[in-house]
Amino acid sequence: MVAGELVQEHLRADIGAPDDITVGRKGPQLDGAAERYGKPSYGVAPAGGVGETDSDLEQEKELPPDEREAMLPNGGGGEADEEGGKALETRLYWRRFAVLTVFSLYSLVNAFQWIQYSIITNVFTQYYEVTSDKVDWLSIVYMVVYVPLIFPATWLLDRKGLRLTALLGSGLNCIGAWLKCASVGRELFGVTFTAQVICSVAQVFILGLPSRIASVWFGPREVSTACATAVLGNQLGTAIGFLLPPVLVPNTPNDVQLTGRNISIMFYGTAAVSTGLFILTVIVIKDRPPRPPSQAQAVLPDSPPEDYSYKQSILNLMKNKAFVLLLISYGIMTGSFYSVSTLLNQMILAYYENQELNAGRIGLTLVVAGMVGSILCGVWLDYTKMYKMTTLIVYSLSFLGMAVFTLTLDLSSIYLVFFTAGALGFFMTGYLPLGFEFGVEITYPESEGTSSGLLNAFAQIFGIIFTLIQGKLTTVYKPLAGNLFLCAWIFLGTLLTALIKSELKRHNVNLGADSNHLQALPVEHPVDCPSKEKTNGVELKPSISRETSV
Repeated sequence: MVAGELVQEHLRADIGAPDDITVGRKGPQLDGAAERYGKPSYGVAPAGGVGETDSDLEQEKELPPDEREAMLPNGGGGEADEEGGKALETRLYWRRFAVLTVFSLYSLVNAFQWIQYSIITNVFTQYYEVTSDKVDWLSIVYMVVYVPLIFPATWLLDRKGLRLTALLGSGLNCIGAWLKCASVGRELFGVTFTAQVICSVAQVFILGLPSRIASVWFGPREVSTACATAVLGNQLGTAIGFLLPPVLVPNTPNDVQLTGRNISIMFYGTAAVSTGLFILTVIVIKDRPPRPPSQAQAVLPDSPPEDYSYKQSILNLMKNKAFVLLLISYGIMTGSFYSVSTLLNQMILAYYENQELNAGRIGLTLVVAGMVGSILCGVWLDYTKMYKMTTLIVYSLSFLGMAVFTLTLDLSSIYLVFFTAGALGFFMTGYLPLGFEFGVEITYPESEGTSSGLLNAFAQIFGIIFTLIQGKLTTVYKPLAGNLFLCAWIFLGTLLTALIKSELKRHNVNLGADSNHLQALPVEHPVDCPSKEKTNGVELKPSISRETSV
C-alpha cells in the first residue's frame, strides 16, 4: 500500500493535480495581501505595464515564461481577477540572495558555538576542573532552552515578522559570544555556562526561519533549494565547530596558561565575527519583498491581528495526523543527530586514544557530507516534488548508515570510521531540510514559522532524551550500547514516515492548476470555524484528486 501511495504522489507531482486546497481570502479584493507586502497596490498589474523602481539591491527579476506559467492560473497570461478585473503579479528580487546569505552566516556562528565545547570535552574538563557531564550540558542547554521558548518565538515571528526575529537571533548570538570572552578564568565556568544559555536563546529565533525565508523570498522552483541552503549554514557551523576548536585549543594539560590563551583566542574571534554579522543583519534583512515570489504567497489572506489566533493555528497543526507523524519521525532523526554530535568525542576516544584532532575531523566529515546531501535533496525536491518518496528513502538509508557506523566503530580502523561517518552524515543531516519542506507542504497555508518551530521543538525534546540516555549507556557500558539504542529509534522513525499521508498543498497552489479548484471564499471569523475544515482565514475543501490511503 505504501508503494501505491508513493506512485500516487509521483503522478500528482507530475500532473499538478490540486489536492484539498481552496483558498479563502478575507474579502473579495486584494487589499489584505497588499498590506501584507507593504504596498497598497500589491499583486495588481499596473495599467501601463510599468512596475515600480526599487533600490539597486532590490532589482526586479522578471520570471521566465515557463515559471510564470507554473505560478499563475492558466499560465498567467493576463487573466483577470474575478472581482477586480486585474491580474495577479509575482516578482523575484536579487535581495533574496543577500537575505539568505546573511541569515546562513549568523546561523553558522550560532551552530559553531553550540558544538565548540563538546568536541574538545577533555580539554574543558581539565581546564575548568569539572566533570564531562557538565561539559555535555553546554550542548544540551541548547535543546532545553528551545522547548519552552519556541512558542513565544513563533508567535513573535507570526505577529512581528521576519526582521525583528532575525535581529533578536543575531543580536543575542553576539551578546553571548562577547560574554564568553569574560569567562576564560578557570573558576568562571558559571559565566561560560550563562553565555551559552544566551546563545541557546538566540538559537530559538534562528532554527525556525529557513522555511519562512524560502517561502516569502524565493520562487516555487527554487524554494526547496533555498530552504536547504538556509539549513546548510547551520550545518556548516557545526562542521566548523568540529574542525576549529581542536586546532585552536589543542590538549596541553601541562600548560594551563597556554590553554587559557588558546580558549581566549577562540572566544574573541567568534565575538568579532558575530558583531559584523549583526550589523549586516540590521542592514540587509527585511520582512518580505515588495511583491510576492509565488502564487502560494500571493493568495494567502492577511488576517488582521484581532482575527488571527496563534492558538488556533497550533490546534490545527496538532489535528493534522500527517503532521503529527512527521513531528515524531523528525524529532527522532534530528534528536539522534544531536546526540551523535554531542557524544562523538567520547565515542571516538573510547576506541582510539589521543585522537582528539581526528575526532573533530570525523565530525567535520559527518556534517560536510550532510551538507552535500542537503543541497542534493533540495534540488531534487524542486525538480520532482516527490516529498514523501524522497523523505522515506533518505530516512531508510539513515537507519542503514547508523547501523553500519555502530557495527564498525570498534574495528581499529580510523579511516573506516571516516567513511562510515560520512555516509551516515550524508543521509542523516541531509534529512533536515526535507523535514522542513515536507512539513510546509502538508500544513499549508499555516505559518511556516509555526510548523518549523514545532518540528524543532520535538527535535530538541528527543535530542535531550537521546543525549542523556546514550551518554549514560556510553559511560556505563560502551558506545556500542548507546548507538544500538539510537538504531532502534531510527528504525521506528522509518516506519512512522511510511505512514505519513502526503498532500502537496502548497505545490498545487503554485501550479495554479485550474481556477475551478482555486476559489476565493470569504472567511469573516476564522477563529470560530471548525479547525477540521478551516484555518486562520483559509478554508480547505476536498478537491477531485485525493491521496491513496495506507
